[in-house]
Amino acid sequence: MNSAADTLPESHIDLEFAGNHRRTSFSDPSTRPEAPLLLQPGYARSSKSTNILDELRHFRVCLKWCALDHSTFAGKAISYFFFVFLTFIIPVFTAVSVRYRNPSAAGDAMVVPFNALVQVPESGLAAVGFLTLSRFFRRYGLRQLLFLDGLDDDSVEVRRRYAGALDRAFRCLAGILLPSFLVELAHKVVFFSSAEISPPLGAIPGAKSVALVAVLASWVYRSGVFLLVCVLFRLTCELQILRFEGFQKLLEGCESSCGVIFQEHVRVRKQLWLTSHRYRFFIVVCLVIITVSQFGALLLVLASKAEKTFLNSGDLVVCSAVEISGFFLCLVGAARITHRAQRIVSIATRWHVLVTCASAGPDQSKAHIIHNTNYNDDDQRYGESDSDSSDKFVSVSPQDSSSFQTRQALVAYLEHNNGGITLFGFALDRGLLHTLFAFEFSLVLWILSKVVVLS
Repeated sequence: MNSAADTLPESHIDLEFAGNHRRTSFSDPSTRPEAPLLLQPGYARSSKSTNILDELRHFRVCLKWCALDHSTFAGKAISYFFFVFLTFIIPVFTAVSVRYRNPSAAGDAMVVPFNALVQVPESGLAAVGFLTLSRFFRRYGLRQLLFLDGLDDDSVEVRRRYAGALDRAFRCLAGILLPSFLVELAHKVVFFSSAEISPPLGAIPGAKSVALVAVLASWVYRSGVFLLVCVLFRLTCELQILRFEGFQKLLEGCESSCGVIFQEHVRVRKQLWLTSHRYRFFIVVCLVIITVSQFGALLLVLASKAEKTFLNSGDLVVCSAVEISGFFLCLVGAARITHRAQRIVSIATRWHVLVTCASAGPDQSKAHIIHNTNYNDDDQRYGESDSDSSDKFVSVSPQDSSSFQTRQALVAYLEHNNGGITLFGFALDRGLLHTLFAFEFSLVLWILSKVVVLS
């Protein structure tokens, strides 16, 4: 009986050196069971997403250390315990038991009024973020939440840049959380140096140190959970932006057919719809909580006659900075992807015009393309690299296989499906942002008028 190695197909290479001909034969190493890993055909396919898998593994480790791992029953129980303890029990204990004595004023210790205003919005945002993450992990999982399962259909460039976006997501989270934590740490150290803890907990030795660590841990947890959901939303928007850039390259290539362009847009459009439905409750509730808390605090602070210092209003400043920074991440990410989706219509219309002109008169279309190329060179020469990509003409050939009716139908489809991130049917674009700004500014003016009347 012949061995398995005898049945392996052989490859031959003909080598010729200065007239000498040699034929070398060897068995295909990729088919041997003992072939090295680098020579196995499946390795090249799996190595394309190695960076993404590494970042995903780091993401899971981060979630486990933050008590947000819901992959097991024990991890879920621990996660809910830390959520209730750090989000509700510690803030209630701080508001009831921790009191601050003003050294410049005689009398008994008094509760700081302004710092107590941040406990409700911080716990509310943390609760919304935790419930959102819990629903995501229960229904979708981390891979499906980040749309990693569909990356095999994307190009290598998209996968590489998305791996970089995953790495930048942690940096963005740390860039907001770390400076805020340093300010919060300085405030709490100064605050607890003059604070008192009500009995019976105040009689325990080291109660101030334990309370300081517990309050800082509660702040880091609540702020981190809220910012994590904001970063996940921004990361999902970054992936769709990369896919729209690849979609634009399909329109720039003359070999792309209308069927390929249509299928790619349907895939991206479906993921935008899923992203909108997953995060719309979080965005709307956060908008309500932040608006009510910010303007309520503004009204109380301006109407109060008490002295405003770093000790009695430091928490309010840090809380406001974290809330606005996280929500700003969501709004900017949604506005960017929405305008990328709307700009595709302009690019597709220009592509349709150029293909039609190329089929009618090749010389005329070529003249337009050359003129636009010189225009882009002038932009690069003068450093204007931030020009709108919809102003760039695409290169086409007169021998395009798509008919006029097919291209017209594709452009009409894109015109009626150009929405990006939506909130219950309203596109989250610059128009909606301008409306929100006008509404918030009107509330500021109304509060200022009330403060003037009360004073």
